[in-house]
Amino acid sequence: MSTEFPRITMSPTGRDDLDEEAELSDAWVAGRAKQADGTARGGGEAGATVGGGEAETVIGGGEAGTAIGDRETGTTIGGGETETTIGGRGTIRPLVAASWRRSARARVSPDGAARVELDEDELADFRDGHPLAAAMPVIRELMGAYATDGEHLLAVCDAAGRMLWVEGHPATLRKARGMNFVAGARWSEAAAGTNAPGTALAVDRPVQVVAAEHFRHPVRAWTCAAAPVHDPRSGRVLGAVDITGGRRLAHPHSLGFVQAVARAAESQLALLGPAPETDRASLAALGRDEASLSLGGRRVRLSRRHSEILVLLAHRPEGIGGDELLTLLYEDESVTPVTLRAELSRLRALLGPDVLRSRPYRLAGGVDADFAAVDRRLASGAVAAAAGEYAGPLLPASLAPGVVRLRERLAGRLRAALVDRGDPGLLADWAYSRWGEDDLVVWRALCAAVPAARLPPVRARLDSLEAELSAGATVLQRPGPHTRR
Repeated sequence: MSTEFPRITMSPTGRDDLDEEAELSDAWVAGRAKQADGTARGGGEAGATVGGGEAETVIGGGEAGTAIGDRETGTTIGGGETETTIGGRGTIRPLVAASWRRSARARVSPDGAARVELDEDELADFRDGHPLAAAMPVIRELMGAYATDGEHLLAVCDAAGRMLWVEGHPATLRKARGMNFVAGARWSEAAAGTNAPGTALAVDRPVQVVAAEHFRHPVRAWTCAAAPVHDPRSGRVLGAVDITGGRRLAHPHSLGFVQAVARAAESQLALLGPAPETDRASLAALGRDEASLSLGGRRVRLSRRHSEILVLLAHRPEGIGGDELLTLLYEDESVTPVTLRAELSRLRALLGPDVLRSRPYRLAGGVDADFAAVDRRLASGAVAAAAGEYAGPLLPASLAPGVVRLRERLAGRLRAALVDRGDPGLLADWAYSRWGEDDLVVWRALCAAVPAARLPPVRARLDSLEAELSAGATVLQRPGPHTRR
């Protein structure tokens, strides 16, 4: 049995340090052999093929070692579980491997370009109303001279990956326009493939992407480092700050630098924001498996079970009896009240005796929960505001019956409101999010609402989803070996 891996060659062209010819051989391979008919085979995740002809790249399958090589001088970027070597042969980092698989599943074209979604007027309005506008003076002070002197770019995007500010060296700005790295363009991972700002938002931590680690070919002449910026009160992701340029940025210091800038931006927002109320807690549970509670000027990160308890108590401020709370928390009906009392005792010790009350179980002083805020926005008809505050599904990994019902109800209400509104920008925010990338109903609504100039990639994604649905239905309907015909 032959195990030949595909081969890909690319040559970025231009000038300066962005332009030296580079060759990538034995391209991104996820441990899968390629059959003669062009399909991927092997165990693990379902594979996806990106590209065509000799430049096909097979994505999929486990965490098997992947190799890259080029003619650059050796530069090693350390960190994480695995080291990545650019220049010579090395192992692709698990973070990059996972990002490539997500990009392939989102059907990102390796040869495509980012879409510009906001024109000048829309961009100006969006910037003025965005929370990160208040942090831009600090970001420019820390990064502006560094970007200009080093012939780099500083960029700031929102939580959906739309570039709000792209500034820096004039010549580098002109080159970046060739790949639509401009204000108003969407660089989320689901829309533009592996890149530092988009992937930093996807994994909610600082990320550096070096040259050939980018998913799209036109971006592989560049190196970037980005870090997410969070709301200092709620912990919600507001966007990301990024430094982009040539190979001189391929250094661990670049990642540390951009992370420090993101922390400085958060500190500036905390100084400018209202003083936190000491008698009222704030709970952030959207888009995260473990909720964050701000209480009395301190932030408490909760375990998954404690997160579920607080979400349920925040939803029911009047309190919940022990027997009912047991059924809302545990799928397994054999779990005893003793187990629940032990969890509540640990939670009371964490929060303080005056915060968690009993008979019935309830939170003293009330709590401002992010999912409740979205619900209130929807109830008042403020769909755009609700979508802007929706950071993702409520405790997405939770299987607690009460949390699952709350999660599905909130997502369903917001989704229905977006489809009913028919706004292409709001629909695109949902469709290109982690939770909406396979949402057939929203993609159909987006296809009907988007202007003709932006229709082709949307139509292609919708066709792909419908083909997957049709193939899945065929498999489900296919009679098994023991089915009576």
